[in-house]
Amino acid sequence: MSVSTTPEQLRVNGMWRVDPAHSSIEFRVRHLMIESVKGRFLDFDGSIEAGQSPSIVGSIRVASLNTHHRERDLHLRSSDFFDAERHPEMLFSSTRLDLAEDGSLDVAGELTIKEITRPVRLSGMFHGAGVGVDGSERIAFELRGELNRLDYDLTWNRLIETGGIMVGNTVELALDVAAVRDVAVERAA
Repeated sequence: MSVSTTPEQLRVNGMWRVDPAHSSIEFRVRHLMIESVKGRFLDFDGSIEAGQSPSIVGSIRVASLNTHHRERDLHLRSSDFFDAERHPEMLFSSTRLDLAEDGSLDVAGELTIKEITRPVRLSGMFHGAGVGVDGSERIAFELRGELNRLDYDLTWNRLIETGGIMVGNTVELALDVAAVRDVAVERAA
């Protein structure tokens, strides 16, 4: 696979489709004030529209949440938290994407959880572009950020005996994204 680490691939017009098999959407939140719970979403999709003003959109199926603890996952999907039955998807749409020559990314966007939309900011790095073994053009980047879960009505909590709360309010986000050029969309345009 030949690889280019310059950000030019994101500036050249075209559509890219997120490759879920080579991407991850993960989160981490404090638990019992001393430890972290990590989780991920397993079912998601998204696209990147390249060009002079690149943009990113994506959706995540809430029911795909996985923290490797069945009872906790069921609780997080319940009406106490995400209410996955009534609000099955989270949505993201970028409002601004700044890409520096060194590959650093700054993405401003809107995140919708439980029909509540709030601004969110993510930063990271464009890792480069290349051609996969199947001949498809690929790009990859990582983004990190955080949000306050209370802003999205994810308010369930419990006081713990030693003082403090069971679940922290700050949620750390980690997205590692690989995308494939969507030639079908480009041909139709």
